[in-house]
Amino acid sequence: MPPRRRYDQYCSAARALDLVGDRWTLLIVRELLAGPRRYTDLHADLPGVSTDVLASRLKDMERDGLTARRKLPPPGAAYVYELTPRGRDLLPVLHALGEWGSPELAELRPTDAVRAHWSALPLLAALGAAELGIGVTEVATEDGEFHLYVGAEDGPVYGHGPAPVAADARLVMDAATCAEVCRGEVGIADAVRAGRVTVTGDGALAKALRD
Repeated sequence: MPPRRRYDQYCSAARALDLVGDRWTLLIVRELLAGPRRYTDLHADLPGVSTDVLASRLKDMERDGLTARRKLPPPGAAYVYELTPRGRDLLPVLHALGEWGSPELAELRPTDAVRAHWSALPLLAALGAAELGIGVTEVATEDGEFHLYVGAEDGPVYGHGPAPVAADARLVMDAATCAEVCRGEVGIADAVRAGRVTVTGDGALAKALRD
């Protein structure tokens, strides 16, 4: 592969942007924070990216040690991409970018694509900031369902659809409430107290939210 364009500056920010500053790279990281994913799944959840660009970014990320590619055992026998520990270390970067960019979510543009799990990282940050405990939390809105691993120190931090294990808490809310929590306009506990979020479950996190 040809060498990537670099800033050639002895600066940590410039070096970081050498690795993740290309368009789509951080959004690929966002998707892979849900765990290993096939190329077709990534392409489906990154509307607007071309197949050539996605393939190029994935090769760059593997070369730079941010992702790894492996083949699933039979009967799957498909290749999946997953984050390395170095790639997962970008989670706080995405949290910070999401918080900084949250005011830009005030308006849903007619051309905007929507995926329910794109709210996972802001909700994960909101639950973490509320210090209500750790555990697996399912979230359901009219846009879809996903689950969060609150307090996870390694591995996936969220996933698509219902949790594969018994959830400690389940949160049901409408999309407007979810957006307000993601923008930081209302705290998750305040939304529960106002009756805008329904909480079920017997885990410590569910009990803390209800209390």
